Amino acid sequence: MDFRVDEAQRELAGGIRSMLEGRLPLERIRSSEGAPRTVGADDWAALGETGVFALTLPEPAGTGLGLADAAVVFEELGRSLVPGPLVGTFLAAARDLVPGAAAGRAMVGVCAGRGGPPWMLEHLSSLDAALCPGDLPSGGPTLLSAVRDAPTAQRVAEPLDPLTPLWQLTRLPAAQPLEDPEWRLFSDGAVLTAALQVGHAARTLELAVAYAKERHQFSKPIGSFQAVKHLCADMLVRAEVARAAVHAAACLADAPDVLAAEATTAGSTPAAFLRRSAAGAKLLADEAAIANARAAIQVHGGMGYTWEVPLHLHLKRSHVLATSFGAKGELAALLGSLPAGARAEP
Repeated sequence: MDFRVDEAQRELAGGIRSMLEGRLPLERIRSSEGAPRTVGADDWAALGETGVFALTLPEPAGTGLGLADAAVVFEELGRSLVPGPLVGTFLAAARDLVPGAAAGRAMVGVCAGRGGPPWMLEHLSSLDAALCPGDLPSGGPTLLSAVRDAPTAQRVAEPLDPLTPLWQLTRLPAAQPLEDPEWRLFSDGAVLTAALQVGHAARTLELAVAYAKERHQFSKPIGSFQAVKHLCADMLVRAEVARAAVHAAACLADAPDVLAAEATTAGSTPAAFLRRSAAGAKLLADEAAIANARAAIQVHGGMGYTWEVPLHLHLKRSHVLATSFGAKGELAALLGSLPAGARAEP
């Protein structure tokens, strides 16, 4: 199996990037900082019309692509700091759980809380429904309806990410159990969230390199200094390793025969092996996004700590995404549960 991004996927990424630069430039996105709704209905519909949420649906409802193609698109969404419940809406559209999700006429969030209360729900004022993908290592997924009218919902006054409004719930609305015996909601959600993180890692690397070329000290660009070179080189390695892991997990999801063969070799089931592949990809992507944002701030020096420089937005969003579809400890525990046959010999 070839895990590399092919020419068609590069063209897909380029098309999405062009659309986002025209429709959702950073200046427009930042104009909604601190608002209870950070993405408008028209902009969300534009994402739907572009096919962002219907990528894996068969034609004519969607474009008939795979999760690997969706990961390429979600990397671009992360790179451009696009706000909103992107992953939840995609998952709901892929499974036809919420009418209008595929077309961008509905927004579907992801509820976090690991059993709660309290439960945390992002973008509540914009949501038509919310997914609870289930707790690790056990717990079934559910679909929450009428979330905008959720009882005891209290908005967090100062969320970590000013573009991700957050609500705390001590009681949930009515929930509909979902059939998901293979844990695909978790696996697909983790891969797409990891793809968003790769986008953040890649963009902060770009910003750091560009600044290192422009900023001069002692009549030389700071990028010529060994310490800065090492910072940028480490950022590149983290981003590329995370990207490879994300695309490997996505390709496995798209190739059941290869997944079955790999699972047999590892002494596991296909569902468990895919879940662990997704967990490993997200663990690497979370680390890459957060570490790269910190390193980019360091490369920028005093400028990196100002509100005008968007690096802090990438860092804050990366921390928020790191809590979705498994936090660091949960993902590490899941990886540690691999059967002995899948572990490398010392």
